[in-house]
This record gives sequence, C-alpha cells and structure tokens, in this order.
Amino acid sequence: MRAEPACSYSEDVVGDVGGEATYVPRAGDPSAYLVSADRTAVHAAGGKILGALYDGVYRFLGVRYARAERFMPPRPIPAWDGLEPALAYGPNCPTPPMDSVPADELFIPHRYQPESEDCLVLNVWTPGIEDGDQRPVLVWLHGGGYTSGSAIEHVAYDGHNLSKSEDVVVVSLNHRLNVLGFLDLSAYGADYRRSGNVGVLDLVAALTWVRDNVAAFGGDPGNVTVFGQSGGGAKVATLMGMPAAEGLFARAVIQSGAYASPVTDQVTARSVAGLTLGNLGLARERIDRLRDVPYRDLIAAGTEALEQATAAGAAEGRWAPVLDGDTIPGPPIAESWAPRARPVPLLIGSVLNEFETVLATPPMALLVGDRSSWSRAHVIERLRARFGDRAGAVAEAFAKAYPDKPIADACFVDTAFRPGTIRWADAKAAQAGAPVYSYLFTKTSPVMGGIAGAYHCAEIPYVFANVGRVPQATGGDGAAFALAGDVSAAWASFARTGRPSAPGLPEWPAYTVDRRATMLLDDVSRVADDPDGELMRAAGALPPA
Repeated sequence: MRAEPACSYSEDVVGDVGGEATYVPRAGDPSAYLVSADRTAVHAAGGKILGALYDGVYRFLGVRYARAERFMPPRPIPAWDGLEPALAYGPNCPTPPMDSVPADELFIPHRYQPESEDCLVLNVWTPGIEDGDQRPVLVWLHGGGYTSGSAIEHVAYDGHNLSKSEDVVVVSLNHRLNVLGFLDLSAYGADYRRSGNVGVLDLVAALTWVRDNVAAFGGDPGNVTVFGQSGGGAKVATLMGMPAAEGLFARAVIQSGAYASPVTDQVTARSVAGLTLGNLGLARERIDRLRDVPYRDLIAAGTEALEQATAAGAAEGRWAPVLDGDTIPGPPIAESWAPRARPVPLLIGSVLNEFETVLATPPMALLVGDRSSWSRAHVIERLRARFGDRAGAVAEAFAKAYPDKPIADACFVDTAFRPGTIRWADAKAAQAGAPVYSYLFTKTSPVMGGIAGAYHCAEIPYVFANVGRVPQATGGDGAAFALAGDVSAAWASFARTGRPSAPGLPEWPAYTVDRRATMLLDDVSRVADDPDGELMRAAGALPPA
C-alpha cells in the first residue's frame, strides 16, 4: 500500500491549505494560481469558458449546463459571446431549512452556498485542457436523498486530488431536488407531464453536456462513469433504467445507495401533489399559480403532504423519481435490473456501520459510552436489546465475518443498506451481462477512539483522495493516506478499464452468482466470498439461504 499522501509536496515550502498538505509555490512559480484567457479557457459547444489552474489541475466551477423554469424540463444553454467565467461555485438547489447543526458535523464537515432555483451548474477538475488526451471521466452525484445536498456540501467532494493523482476528469453537479424536482403534477395537464421527474432529467441534461463538451476538458466522452453515494447511489441506479440516459455513461458506481427502491409509484406521487395544492389553498383550475409560490411556502406544503400521504397509508411518502411509464418506464431495479443496465459494468458496496452508530444519537453521546471498555456481558446485553433471541447467532456470525474487529462492533452492524446492496449485486450478476464488483468499507475512523466506526459517508474522503482535507473524519494519518491511495486508484481503474484494481490491493475478482467475491477495504484489505451473508441472515435482514 502507498504510504505517501495523494497530493503534491516540494522541497521548498509545504503549507496546510484547506486541511490538505499542499505545495506552496514561490513567487513566479508556474504552479501558482493562474487565470488567463490564453491558458485557462476552453472552447465549449456554446462559447468560451474561463477557469483557473493551480497545482497542476485546471478547475472550472459553477459552469451552467442547462436552464429550467419551475416544474419544467431543462433546456440547453444558448450560445454566448466572450468569456464566461467559471471561477466560483454556483448556487445550490433550495432545500428544507435547517434549525440546528447535525451531530455528524463533527465527522463530516459541510460547506454551503447561496440557494437558488436557477441551480443547474456543474464543476470540472482536469489535468489538461484541449490537449487531445482522452482521460476517463467520473461524474459525481451527491447524496442527501432526493431532498437535500449539493455538489459541494461535503468538503471531501472536492475533485482536485482525485483528478491529479489518477489523471482523470472529475465532474460534480447540482440539480433540482425535493418539491422542485419531484412534484408530480401530471394529473393537471400535459404541460406538467414530466414535472415529477425533472430532477433526474437535470441529470440527463448534465450528462448530455458532458458528452458534448468534455473533450475540450481533456476527457473521453465515450468513457464516462457515473458514481454517487447514498441518494447519489440511488440516482445512479435510476439512470441505469432511464431510456434518456442510455449511452451517456459507460460504467456505474453505487456507494451505500441500495437502501430502498430508487423510485416511487405514480399513485402516491400524484396524491402528494394533490395534498400539496390543498395545503396551499389552490384549486385545480389555479394550478399555474403554483409556479409563483415562494419556495419556503412550497416546501412546507410539500413536506406536510408527504406526512399526510404516509399517514393515509402510502408505502413511503418521500421525494423520489416517479414511475410514470415514460421518463421512467419501469423500476430500474426490483427483483432484477432493467434490461438496459445489462451492458453497464457496476461497482457497488456499502460501509460496515452506515447509520447504526453513535452519530445517530445526540451530540453529547459522543463523549460517553466508549465501546472499547464494554465487557462481553454488556455486549450481549446490547445485542439482545437490538436483535432479541438472535443475539447469540449474530455475535457468532459477526466474529466469523470480521475476526479482526472487536465483538462490541456487532452491536452497530448495518442491516439497512447492506441487504439491499447484496440483493442488487446478486441481480446484476444474474443478468450475465457486464461484470459487477462488490466492496464493503470496514475501516473504523480512529478519531475519538474509534467511537464512530465505519459510518455513512466514511468512504468518501478515500474515494476522492481527500483524507487530509477532513482529518476529523479520517485521522489524517499514514494509514488513512495509504488506504486513500488504494481506494481512489481502484475507482479510477474501474472508470478507465471497467475493472477496479490498485497496486496496494489484492486481486479483485468479479462478483458472480456462484462466488460473491467482495473486497473488504481496510488498513489491510482482503477479498472474501459472501463475507457477511450469514451475518445478515442471522440478524434477520436476509431470508434463510
């Protein structure tokens, strides 16, 4: 495994910029931050875009890929004259207001931008522009379900280090969310027939922009990988079943995204729309006035409608793409994957603990209850509280699956995302098409004595080679940098060749119906066949074999 940080150093000066040890150039050094119409501008399809160059990576921030009216599909950007600056992040999609700092801020630092419904922007990091090179392109879809989040929300989403260390083009993007992206008004006229899916049509518009423009940014438009975590992983799955997205990407990565179906049914979606109008006091014939309702009033009415739909018996009132028979003709993944997913290689996985950690408790709980001091009797007591009569079988299966982990960790094993991940991998393997590769991120964050475990989002700094940017998440030590080198290289290898590999990892075989080969990513990574199937069955999260 690599012990060196995935960032640049100099014998002259090393500074600490944004938490990452970074080369600090001397005066006049060509590595200094540069903005130049001659050297940092690209000729895109609609005109010239001005970016910046620093530390060997060009970055174009806040690039507009489409425009859209409220509830309407996105439309292309008209051509422009002169230079369009792309030197600062663009606005985020409006999201429900936050009234407190979440407990996970201690481990997952966030950043925010002004919000606007005019939010269809993307960011590009690349080692070269207009150089004729054809680098793999990785397009990141952020988490937050279909309700919140943004391309820059996590500090670890920054694409600089991944682009530089692996010679790839990294793209991240914003799109419409929540009531703006998924309010299904199709029952109110043909003008609104796509309103329930404009949030994912934005993703298609962004991928279309990538296809048409990424060659100018040194990328290969025929070798695009979509990758996303949590809600972003669900978005990847949705795209794999969308006719409009077919051919816009070659490979897919789903990180902790197999919690539930990535889509919702139209009966529920239309019910939510009707309840939203009722909550706003708008009659059917006044539907067009919905376009002018202030966002805060709209999201409040929509959120209440979700709760009302759930109380009335909806399977799960939530914002999600809608099975409308058109934009999304059928479930992207249910018992099997949509046929159009068959030729797409898939890398899929989850993390050991996900939300089953102390991060789900009030912040002060982080200061107590250190599980490293628990007696075996206390562990069994905690296991019984969670798993009942299954506690003994869970403890035994956990010890077999993870002989290097303390038995107390069995109390926090994920049983929500992991079963879905196994089912989705099984279904992809059963297609007998493009290969599927499986992973499980098991590295415990060393911060605060390891109290947070391998929590939801824990793998993101490693994928982006950004462990030094968020030491409160990773510890920022040599082991973290070594694993980040392996993980980011494996993701880039998958984007480049369709097969994940890295010098510091064992050979990574494909996941098949006969051999559920899974890479366990940790300080010492290893491959195991069906490593936690018995554990999931013991916990009642999967049916008996």
